[in-house]
Amino acid sequence: METKFNNNYDSRSCVIGVNGVCASSQTLASQVGVDVLKRGGNAADAAVAMASMLNLTQPCSTGIGGDCFVLFWNNTTKQIHGINGSGRAPKNLNIEILRKINITGDSIPPESPMAITIPGAAAAWCDTIEKFGSGKLTMMEILQQTIDYCEQGVPIQQKTAVWWDKSSHQLKNSPNGDEMLINGKPPLAGDIFRNPNLANTFRLLAQHGKQGYYKGVVADAIVKVINDLGGVLSHDDLESHSSTFDTPISVNYRGYNVHEMPPNGQGITALVALNILEGFDLASLGPHSEQHIHLMIEALRLSFADTRYYVADPAYSKKGYPANSSSTVYLSVVDKHGNGCSFINSNYMSFGTGIIPKGCGFTLQNRGSNFVLDESHPNALQPGKRPYHTIIPGMITKDGELFATFGVMGGFIQPQAHVQTVVNLIDHRMDPQSALSHPRFFIDDGTKDGIVLFEPGVPQQIINNLQARGHNVQVEHVQGDDRRTFGNGQVIVVKSLSEANNNSSSRRVLVAGSDNRCDGVATAY
Repeated sequence: METKFNNNYDSRSCVIGVNGVCASSQTLASQVGVDVLKRGGNAADAAVAMASMLNLTQPCSTGIGGDCFVLFWNNTTKQIHGINGSGRAPKNLNIEILRKINITGDSIPPESPMAITIPGAAAAWCDTIEKFGSGKLTMMEILQQTIDYCEQGVPIQQKTAVWWDKSSHQLKNSPNGDEMLINGKPPLAGDIFRNPNLANTFRLLAQHGKQGYYKGVVADAIVKVINDLGGVLSHDDLESHSSTFDTPISVNYRGYNVHEMPPNGQGITALVALNILEGFDLASLGPHSEQHIHLMIEALRLSFADTRYYVADPAYSKKGYPANSSSTVYLSVVDKHGNGCSFINSNYMSFGTGIIPKGCGFTLQNRGSNFVLDESHPNALQPGKRPYHTIIPGMITKDGELFATFGVMGGFIQPQAHVQTVVNLIDHRMDPQSALSHPRFFIDDGTKDGIVLFEPGVPQQIINNLQARGHNVQVEHVQGDDRRTFGNGQVIVVKSLSEANNNSSSRRVLVAGSDNRCDGVATAY
C-alpha cells in the first residue's frame, strides 16, 4: 500500500527516520526515548524511559500512581506480547463498607480514597524491561535522565499548563498537594517545575525493582495517606499485586491484522466496529462525506451496544460497564531492530484522586470510581477485582510484519479514534500525521442515543444532514482547548526502504505522526 504524503489538516509534516522513532505528547519525553535508543536500548527500554518522563512533564494525565497497558512487537520472533498493568480493588473494600460511610450513589466519588485501586504502572514498567528490554541497560540507566530532570526542573508546555490549571483543584483540596504546585499554584506555560520527591521514588524503583515501590518507604506513604483519609488499602494489597501477561486479540481488516489488548480493556470495541465496516467500500467515499461519517457512527454505536455490557475483568465476570472519563498518555516507539512498543499509562481523571503520598511526588489514580455499587451488576465492586478500563494500546501487522504502532488516549474516544485512525491509514492511505490530524467525531458516551460531537473541519452542511438523518448531533463544532475531548495520539508506520525508494534495499523507514491536540512531537534519529 502506498501512503499519500499529503496533509491538509495540519501544518506538521511526518517525522521520518531509519534508526528509531519515539512519539509522545511531550517533546522532552520523546527526546529521552531517542537518547535511550542511541545508548543501545530497544523499544521497550525507551518506552519506560518516556513513561517516566511523562510523569514529570504531564502529571495531570499520567504517572506511577496509575495503571498501564503494553503491546510489544518482537521483530525476531514476529510475535506481539501484551502486559495488563491495571490494579485491583483492595481486598478489604466492598459495597457494604461504602454504604456504612454514606457513599450511597451508583459509584465511588472520584476524589474519595476508596476510589484508589492498587497502582499497577510500577510493576508493569519493571515487567516491560524484564520481559522485553534489550538487557543492555539497567533500570537506573533507563530512568536516570528523568531523575536528573526531576531535580533540575523542566519547562511546562502550553496545553499542559491549561490542563494542569483546570485540574489544580484536585491538588489544592488534597493532602500534600503542594508537591505538584509552585508556591501553591499550578505552573504557567514556560514555568520551570521541579519534583525532587519523584526523583527519589524513581531511584528506589531503579535500585530495588518492584519492591522499591510496593514495599518500603513508598508503600508506607501510600498506605498511610489512604488510611489517614479513611481508605482501606493495605500493605498486603500492594505486596501481592502482579501484572498479567495477556495474548492480544485481533481482527483482519482488508488484509491488515489490527491488534488490541483483551478485556478488562475496551479494545474489542474497535475490533467489532472494524469487522462491521469491512463490509462497506469506505475508500470510494470521501472521509468527510455524509455517507462515510454515517457508516462510521453506526458501526461504533453497534459495537458499543455489545461491548458496554460484555467487557469486564474476565477473572470475575463476562460482563461490564465502562465510565466516560479519562486522562491518559499514549506513546509509541520503534527501534532500529524493528521492535515496536505501544504503551499507554493513565491516572484516570486528570490527577486521579489528586491524593499524593507524602514525599513521593505522584498522585494516586481513581480507577475504582468505574465500579458500579450494585451487587447484581456485572461490574459491581468486589474485593481484588479489576475495574473496566478505557485505556488501550494498538498495533497493526501485515503479512507477518509490523505495519504500525498506534494509539489515541481519552476515555470513550479511544476505540472510536482507533477506528477512525485505522480507516484513515488503510482505506484512505493517509500518512500518520494526516491520519491523526484529520478532524474527528466523538459519540460522547458510546451509546445508541449519545450526542455526536465534531471538530472544526467537518463541513457544517454534513453535520446538518446527519442530524436530518436522525443522528443526535451537536451542531456547533468543539473548538479550542475543548478539542482535548477528541483525545490525542501517536502513530508510527514501518515501511521498507525498497517500497519508499523503489530499490532492493531491505532497510526500514519509520514514518511517524504526533497529535496536534497535545504538546508532543515524534523524534527520529
